[in-house]
Amino acid sequence: MLILLISKQIWQSPLPLFFLLVLSSFYPALLSTLFRCFYFQVVLFILVRPFSKNIFRRINKEVAELLWLEIVWLFDWWANVKVELYTDQETYEILGKEPALIISNHRSDIDWLVGWVLAQRVGCLGYTIALAKKSLSYLPVLGWSMWFSSLISLERSWNKDENILKSGFRELNGFHQPFWLAVFVEGTRFTHTKLLAAQEYAVSVGKPIPRNVLIPRTKGFVASVSHLRSIIPAIYDITLAIPKDKPRPTLLRMLRGCSSVVHVRLERRLIQELPEDESGIAQWCRDVFVVKDALLDRHLATGTFGDQECQDIGRPKKSLMVVICWSCFLFLSAIKFFEWCPFSWGGVVFCAVFLVLVLVLMQILIVFSKSEKSTAPKVPPPTTLKENLLPA
Repeated sequence: MLILLISKQIWQSPLPLFFLLVLSSFYPALLSTLFRCFYFQVVLFILVRPFSKNIFRRINKEVAELLWLEIVWLFDWWANVKVELYTDQETYEILGKEPALIISNHRSDIDWLVGWVLAQRVGCLGYTIALAKKSLSYLPVLGWSMWFSSLISLERSWNKDENILKSGFRELNGFHQPFWLAVFVEGTRFTHTKLLAAQEYAVSVGKPIPRNVLIPRTKGFVASVSHLRSIIPAIYDITLAIPKDKPRPTLLRMLRGCSSVVHVRLERRLIQELPEDESGIAQWCRDVFVVKDALLDRHLATGTFGDQECQDIGRPKKSLMVVICWSCFLFLSAIKFFEWCPFSWGGVVFCAVFLVLVLVLMQILIVFSKSEKSTAPKVPPPTTLKENLLPA
């Protein structure tokens, strides 16, 4: 751990950026992650799942949690990013004890990780599922592990996604443990360019003009509610915000050990209160985002949501212990390996190639996490639209 702390200080300089992090942290972490992903999860999928999906899910939950705790460790202990959760006490006590559909605004490239942190605090990290773009399932190690844990991968073409969703929801019907299904209904991360496109579209069709969110794409949400209404009792309406005096957290900043603060407002809504028809469900979702936009206006002005109690979610040591244990195990294994295999230039070349491979994997992770290019709705050529837009 002393090596980790020293390398974190040097990490701020541009020259040794990825090299030090790989040596000090990701080298053992990725080794252990690869080991578990390819050994435990693949073996479980082949040998256990064909005979009992429930037993596979129970065991895979523990394996996936051990894997994902290494990412939570980065968030909690390496970067020391703090999550302040605003919700009422009754809702806080029920978190993790029921299946739930999660909807949230999409502010940064680590919003999914904020969800993981909350899930870890309430004991359902291994049962977190998401509707996500298909390319995420190809992401080395992390994406593959999420696929083993029932990630629903979408093509972003409704003709294909409709059947994919139905198949994924049928799998969830047999899920007998409390799980969280996350749906980012904006469809992409928030950027100023995408906001301008959303504002132009809103003006052109006469919808409320957003200032802090994008216009939700409701088909996936409507399908989720329609198919899972009988097994999911509640929707967790989450609003994410970053205080004005704090830097926006990103994956790259987190890897560099830069701390920040994320404010999370969570409201529990009973799914039985939603309309029964698809158009009514879609309108309910759009209305929620209008309210969410106003909440973010308030947060921008006051620095807090104000209407909910801030719950102490703590910073459990479990992820820290997992990383320490695996780092020690791999360190001792490396010592034994070099005792067994004397120094040679071939060994040096092998280690160098392995480190380069790790660097490439980390670069892929960062590229996948970056905000995507805007895929704005097509609108008539704007003539006077921008004159009517509200500032972001």
